[in-house]
Amino acid sequence: MRLHVGCAMWAHTPWQGRYLPHPLGPDERLRAYASWCNAVEGNTTFYATPGRQTVESWARQTDEDFGFLVKLPRTVTHERRLAGGEEELRAFLAAIEPLGGRVSALWVQLPGSFGPDDLGALAAFLRTLPRSYRYAVEVRHRAFFEEGRAARLLEGVLRGVRAEWVPFDTAVLFADRPVTDAEREAWTRKPRLPRRVTALTDRPIVRYIGRDDAERTAEGWRPWIEVFRAWLREGRTPTMFVHTPDNADALALARRFHDEIRAGLPEVEPLPEPMPAQPLTLF
Repeated sequence: MRLHVGCAMWAHTPWQGRYLPHPLGPDERLRAYASWCNAVEGNTTFYATPGRQTVESWARQTDEDFGFLVKLPRTVTHERRLAGGEEELRAFLAAIEPLGGRVSALWVQLPGSFGPDDLGALAAFLRTLPRSYRYAVEVRHRAFFEEGRAARLLEGVLRGVRAEWVPFDTAVLFADRPVTDAEREAWTRKPRLPRRVTALTDRPIVRYIGRDDAERTAEGWRPWIEVFRAWLREGRTPTMFVHTPDNADALALARRFHDEIRAGLPEVEPLPEPMPAQPLTLF
């Protein structure tokens, strides 16, 4: 049994010297992160397509079973709304080619304005994509979560191409008023949507954001513990991405989630031993 866990990034200043060694060169940062987690969200590709040499470095720093959830460029998903972005998409696919099987899924994150009336565009777009990759779609229009017909139509589109529906669980973030600056900012930026726990494929993916208090974050993911264990018992290979508003403890929290799943399901493969944050000494 394999469970993937990860964060929204692999380099974060609050982790330096605390969880990860510091300083680290660009060719070592992902390697250090991968000693803590076995998956990562590729958010940077949303803003700019990386150079091929950069992606080759990512591949060198990770094992073949490490998972990248790589976000499609915003020019394709948000600006062109899945129509007419063929050139940008070709450049993106060529750039990420060195990752090979490390790409757990290509992530189609859609704007909140992309609703049920746009499903034809999504279906047509997904049918044009190469079948060598898996696909994961994140929607934020409330109709998909509150209207049964809209949800069923979306599920039909996704099942037709074996794509997963990625929920973003923000329930604990909005459970009560924010108490830190980062939480207040997250309140203005994150979607407020109902929790969804249905998997469409054998590779379900969940994005979860807690609070800046680690214990409240762990408390908020309790509903997911048995969901993930059930998925694993069914033979699925799920992924959990753990966020907090400031992400200061997200790295350790992602590993903690993995530990909690394994505590009740020891058949799950362990994570690697973390790279020491401080150099070892004789005394």
